[in-house]
Amino acid sequence: MPRPPHPASAPRERELSPRVRRAAAAFTSFVALAATSLAAGPVAADSFAGPCALERTSAHHSEGLDTWNSAYPKPVDRLDAVMVFLSFPDSEPLATPGQLAADHFPATSEFFHRASYGRFALTVHPGKHWIEMPEPSSSYEIQRDWPTQKRGAYLRDALAAADPSVDFSRYDVVYFVADPDAPGVDSDATKVVNFDRPLRADGTDLRRIVTVFERHPPDRNVLAHETGHVFDLPDLYHRPSDGKGDWDTHVGDWDVMGSQFGLAPDLFGWHKWKLGWLDEQQVTCVQGTGDSLLSLEPIAAAPERGQLGGKRLAVVRTGRDSAVAIEARGRTGNDRETCTEGVLIYRVHTDSASGHGPVEVVDAHPDSGACWDSSVYPELADAPVQVGESRTVPGERIRVQVVSQSKTGTWTVKITT
Repeated sequence: MPRPPHPASAPRERELSPRVRRAAAAFTSFVALAATSLAAGPVAADSFAGPCALERTSAHHSEGLDTWNSAYPKPVDRLDAVMVFLSFPDSEPLATPGQLAADHFPATSEFFHRASYGRFALTVHPGKHWIEMPEPSSSYEIQRDWPTQKRGAYLRDALAAADPSVDFSRYDVVYFVADPDAPGVDSDATKVVNFDRPLRADGTDLRRIVTVFERHPPDRNVLAHETGHVFDLPDLYHRPSDGKGDWDTHVGDWDVMGSQFGLAPDLFGWHKWKLGWLDEQQVTCVQGTGDSLLSLEPIAAAPERGQLGGKRLAVVRTGRDSAVAIEARGRTGNDRETCTEGVLIYRVHTDSASGHGPVEVVDAHPDSGACWDSSVYPELADAPVQVGESRTVPGERIRVQVVSQSKTGTWTVKITT
């Protein structure tokens, strides 16, 4: 699929070719956990949020968050990443390793620092020299839907070439960065490769490697998206089976795991809860029937120094493997370029695999759109509920009304179940 230009540089009409997306190969299996039944009773705002913490299922990158899949590094405190720069004998690199490292860092680290409210630091250790691969670049047939045999040969050769000079036991995340100007290097092939059987180097199991083939300069936020897969986050885009149509119908601009081009790329509150960046006190589980009045801080807003911040996420469980999530989105942090502000509603399905709709945004304005010149999917750019408006979630007995917004950006929301 051809890569489209950045949306800010090319106005987008209603009918355009889909944005480029990355799809991670699904080799790792998950353990299915038994679900607990919901308890009925009067409405309650449970700060512990235990009953709303959906169970992790066997779906690839399941959105369940009752337990953490230990096959993935959890992004809390600090993780160390290494960037290995790979050249080929048939091409002299035009860029230096330092220039390619600067394409992605510190931007990627800063994205996660803001998204985690300073609770997570991704520290990168870029190589200073090119490491030459044993075969010409064209021999690997690098492409988006890469044949397993060719991709395996590339990774084995890359690991063998890098191992003498890189101590892989020191790192939690591995980026193999190819010379973007070598013949046959396809930027669409950037993705995370998960191994059914991990590769072994320096006494360490390598269960996944991020293969980077980005142009110089690269797509914005592309490495934040791919690194999200390393932390067990799913693809939120929809890839049409025939390769035609729009890829962004599920979440649009909302969350970098849907689009690296999104205007509001901060991670959903559900993802921040899953990754351990939201405390139980910041998540409200709404149960029973009746009205619940809540104050929600914008999900992308940084808390005051030394404080956790207020409520960020409200959840209504709707089934064994499903929930409706409610959060506020405003022009701050990673969302500073958002098209619209308001209270966003979305569905979560823990039994839906990566790329198959695990999250779906509920459009509060289904008959309109916004930011047609810059949004990846204008139909959802105006999805949030505005002050004075209410929206009933289709198919559910859940209504969300936005009562007010304070001068400091806090949104007062009434949730009726």
